[in-house]
Amino acid sequence: MLVTGATSGIGYLAAEALARAGARVLLHGRDAGRVRQCAEQLSRVGVVSGTFVADLASLGEAAELAERVSREVPELDVLVNNAAVGFGADRRLRELSRDGHELRFAVNYLAPFLLTERLLARGLPRRAVLNVASIGQEALDFSDLMNERDYEGTRAYRRSKLALIMWSFDLAARLRDRVVHALHPGTLLDTNMVRLAGVPPRGPASRGAEVILGVLERALQGGESGLYFDELSPTRAKPPAYDLGERSRLRAATLELLAPFQPGASARLGATPAG
Repeated sequence: MLVTGATSGIGYLAAEALARAGARVLLHGRDAGRVRQCAEQLSRVGVVSGTFVADLASLGEAAELAERVSREVPELDVLVNNAAVGFGADRRLRELSRDGHELRFAVNYLAPFLLTERLLARGLPRRAVLNVASIGQEALDFSDLMNERDYEGTRAYRRSKLALIMWSFDLAARLRDRVVHALHPGTLLDTNMVRLAGVPPRGPASRGAEVILGVLERALQGGESGLYFDELSPTRAKPPAYDLGERSRLRAATLELLAPFQPGASARLGATPAG
């Protein structure tokens, strides 16, 4: 089971819980020293079967991560797309990824899309994809996907998370032999992301790990795919997530943005319409 963003907060605690439960855990982070340290810590409670370093603010590194995982872990069963960027310390400051995209849209949506779709092209993961989204969702502005006008960090974050949910539903419709869910791990939990934003935490990060494990357990039991969970309860995401026209527009825009990182992307990266 590969957990992205597994060197702190919810990701680390989820990886720890999975290791304690007997899963062979693969850790991803962007800092090699921190990844190594976390792997050493988790190896005391379970099996860490691999570590991967990649900065998901670079789509090139996201693509290379998929290549490395597919080569080194051909038995990968579960992918948990947990890595994310929050509101930012200064919500007026529009930050860019290494490829020049708005940072939240790039890390929270484009990178997991690219990582997952490239793994799927190689038959991985074999059983489930969990996308860690948010209850904070806002409709996309297709004339301003990169949030260049009247920038505000909370809005950019919410749009990126709704995009993640929209793609999750498309993915679930395409993949008949795997389960795909999106989830809200808990509101303003005590993580670096929340503290950086200067927001008082409302709950422990461990709650988010509990939610991931609970939703994953349900996913591995099979049954309905393409659900959105508010913590452990299936519920409705914002209306655009169910609009096939909006999802089609997002898919087309996404494939265009990712074309430089995947030759023939329109033919392979989720190009089949859902529904």
